[in-house]
Amino acid sequence: MSIIRLYLLPGRAVCPEPVEEESKPKKTFETAACFALIKFAMDETEEFDDFRDRISTIASDGQRLWVYPKKPKGRLYNYRKIVSLVLLAIFFLIPFIKVQGDPLILLNILEREFIIFGMPFFPQDFYLFVLSMIAFIVFIVLFTVIFGRIFCGWLCPQTIFMEFIYRQIEYAIEGNNSKQRKLDSSPYDFNNIWRKSLKHFVFYLISLITVIWFLAYVIGMDRVIEISKDSPVEHLLGYFGIFVIAAIHYLVFAKLREQVCIIICPYGRLQGVLLDRNSIVVSYDYKRGEPRGKFNPLENRNDVGKGNCIDCGNCVQVCPTGIDIRNGTQLECINCTACIDACNSIMKRTHQPEGLIRYASERTIADNTPLKFNVRILFYSTVLTGLLLLIGYLFSQRTAIETTVLRMSGSMYQDYDETHFSNIYVLQVINKTRESLPVEVEVIKPNGEVKMMGDPLVLGKGEVGIANFLLVLDKDDVKTSQTNVTFRILANGKEVDQIKTSFVGPNRLDTK
Repeated sequence: MSIIRLYLLPGRAVCPEPVEEESKPKKTFETAACFALIKFAMDETEEFDDFRDRISTIASDGQRLWVYPKKPKGRLYNYRKIVSLVLLAIFFLIPFIKVQGDPLILLNILEREFIIFGMPFFPQDFYLFVLSMIAFIVFIVLFTVIFGRIFCGWLCPQTIFMEFIYRQIEYAIEGNNSKQRKLDSSPYDFNNIWRKSLKHFVFYLISLITVIWFLAYVIGMDRVIEISKDSPVEHLLGYFGIFVIAAIHYLVFAKLREQVCIIICPYGRLQGVLLDRNSIVVSYDYKRGEPRGKFNPLENRNDVGKGNCIDCGNCVQVCPTGIDIRNGTQLECINCTACIDACNSIMKRTHQPEGLIRYASERTIADNTPLKFNVRILFYSTVLTGLLLLIGYLFSQRTAIETTVLRMSGSMYQDYDETHFSNIYVLQVINKTRESLPVEVEVIKPNGEVKMMGDPLVLGKGEVGIANFLLVLDKDDVKTSQTNVTFRILANGKEVDQIKTSFVGPNRLDTK
């Protein structure tokens, strides 16, 4: 009897010649059995591990695999729809909301004018913006550690626009996923041409409207309306930019689609280092589901050794990134929960418990243990809390008027008259309010007189003003080369700030 050894090497399988101990027919049979075993092992490896070798939308030859997701239905999908509609309504309504005559949100990068929830910000407040962005990033990291990519599936603008605007238009014009696949593979006849043309025209129109709305966040809706009333010739460059950006926006949702989430967006790449066994993600309960087997209403699945998964493939059909969630957590998964609704509907129809695919951590499924707050979660939470407290304190200390008083660079004291010395100061004031303000300067101590040089300083809304003034002090009050002085800044007659600085005098006074 021959001895058969099976060697599975990386990239190839080797079945050595059997040691012949009996007749030639026996040798032929055992050799065939050896290669059959190799084929089975390789098929199993390909079935379960091939998804790790490439992303779901790229074929083995490098070609793009177009995803035709089935329209999801279910409780979670309805919740996502409500959330998306609320966010879309907020996006389209905010440019029309004003606070004391200013937009609620304005992000005018070109003119460095920012208004966040009715509060104007200036370049001097940039540190607040940086700290807020850092806190937001820490929040995203912490949220991902605990809940995975739930942001991508429920709140990300890419997902909301794709699934609840563009995909819905596609379903309305071309039909369900089966009809879309058939339409793409059919020759260009009248039905194909008019449906494709209408779809892409509507896609570009939606993109154009969206870009114009984004523009309203930059220059304000009032300015957008004014430009629309002017002759296009007066704004040729602006119109050209709008149409180009709209074309890019259109290509993202007409062609790139899920590739943005899989390849372009860095957040998807980050989840690989942020997730751990305690992270709550969309998961397949392999302990319940395996081994898979086709559904037979006449048998008891437990008695025949089958798991709850009937291998219907519905979870794959509804996935917008084309993955099989039963293979485990993958880069492409955006936690959109479409597979949960699809699986739950099948579980209902087959009279099995729901939750075969659900929000769960890997530890919960493997060890049947609740979520535990590990050191990493506690660290991120502490950092986030500290940042939020710091930002809250800085916002509370932010004043509506920011002032600076400095002695003019390179200037010394002057003999104003026989009994007085004078210094020249530079006053800089930033008006962060929405009204014009006349600004005045008074000296608190020592006794002296402030003489403004030039016209009175009046600042309009959001303006930065600079003025020079003289501080005149009695020579008897200037006893050293550096005399401390305190100024009071008044706006509309009300004190808004006090500034301490110094007055330069001679090194030694002749009192004789």
